[in-house]
Amino acid sequence: MTTETFSQRLLHWYDQHGRHQLPWKQNTNAYRVWVSEIMLQQTQVTTVIPYFERFMLRFPSLQALAAANQDEVLHLWTGLGYYARGRNLHKAAQQLVQHHGGEFPSVFDAVTALPGIGRSTAGAILAQAMGQRHPILDGNVKRVLCRYHAIEGWPGERSIENRLWTLAEAHTPQQRLADYTQAIMDLGATLCRRSKPLCDDCPMQQDCQARQLQRQSELPSRKPKKDKPVKATRMLILSNADGEILLQQRPPTGLWGGLWTLPQCDDDSAELHDWVAVELGLMIDQVSSWPGIRHSFSHYHLDITPIVASTRPMTERIMEAGATVWYNSQQPDERGLAAPVVKLLQQLQRSKHL
Repeated sequence: MTTETFSQRLLHWYDQHGRHQLPWKQNTNAYRVWVSEIMLQQTQVTTVIPYFERFMLRFPSLQALAAANQDEVLHLWTGLGYYARGRNLHKAAQQLVQHHGGEFPSVFDAVTALPGIGRSTAGAILAQAMGQRHPILDGNVKRVLCRYHAIEGWPGERSIENRLWTLAEAHTPQQRLADYTQAIMDLGATLCRRSKPLCDDCPMQQDCQARQLQRQSELPSRKPKKDKPVKATRMLILSNADGEILLQQRPPTGLWGGLWTLPQCDDDSAELHDWVAVELGLMIDQVSSWPGIRHSFSHYHLDITPIVASTRPMTERIMEAGATVWYNSQQPDERGLAAPVVKLLQQLQRSKHL
């Protein structure tokens, strides 16, 4: 199959079977495409759609996003994961207002200079929003190309990735760039799936080398497996006399950067009463623990033991303003919460109604 035929077949399939009703395909502009592409990084379309729609209602323009505070942005990102994406999106919007007149740039290098935007994401934005010719290489495209060309090796390896970029460039047509970019992502997401690919419905089936070799389940090669380490922490659900729960804001970078979490006591040997007194300036009583929960990150598992306690202030110590807040979970305000915190606060509410 020639390069031209590859794109023609793909576009013909897309015209009949593509996902034309995706919300970012409606009223398309660079801002909407940009937000969708950031949300879609390592996240499935079905998960992203409701987040995208809520985000657009709240921040309908780049200027609206730039003017927001980070808590508002992270509040709408809660549950979507990979929170650095939300922080970078907000930071980039502010940079665009300050340095680009509030306009999304049309030059590739200017796009990749923005926080959180790499080569593939920049290409996808410029292709879909402005019709520019740029190859893309997200996870779906890597899978399609690895199978179509029967490429051995994990796509995350530099040499394999470079080869895939060369193929992506060769297959990208000169016309209908927005449609082609969406089409190859759609093919990977709907037919050339990670497991149980629907090869009989695929427009590339006649020339797909993985199918000819019956190696669809083997390609692309999986990442060499490493056992994830397990870390442990205690999350403290501390309530005051009004039933409010103590939250702390994480530093702007690192784990759950900028989000609000429950206080964490990572040292299992620390005596809890002493730790809370020293670190938080509170006295605790009526202490109980809940069954542990596991939260998994890309590089490790975190085993969380929830500790529930009521508190009273120590008169000689006042908590630092700004870093902590008493949170009314009955009438929650809008702030970004780490996913396990959301789960534990919901569990707390259920326990009060039993």
